[in-house]
Amino acid sequence: MKKIVMLAASVLLSVGVLVGCGSSAALKDGSYQGEAQGHNGVIKLTVTVADGVISGVTVDENAETPELFPSAEEKVIPSVVGKKSADDAEVASGATVSSNALKEAINKALEQAK
Repeated sequence: MKKIVMLAASVLLSVGVLVGCGSSAALKDGSYQGEAQGHNGVIKLTVTVADGVISGVTVDENAETPELFPSAEEKVIPSVVGKKSADDAEVASGATVSSNALKEAINKALEQAK
């Protein structure tokens, strides 16, 4: 009897985890603008959503250090394509503030797509 109860509990927990993981709704397709404070000023960008995930990010305006910002773009943007948020995006060493601002602006834009 104890084994049956343990097996049933395991199955219920597994199903709960799977249902929880699969419940995140797809984003609405379209283009959305977001902005966040960077190191030197506001970063403004456009996020494109296709098939319910991020398909592209274009930086429209920034005042970041020209020698550092490209490394933030090169790390963050490719790491969010195909995803539903920028929470786990890569961050560029030496451009941490700019990288985090990009992530924040992307997530703000995606709020409109939910």
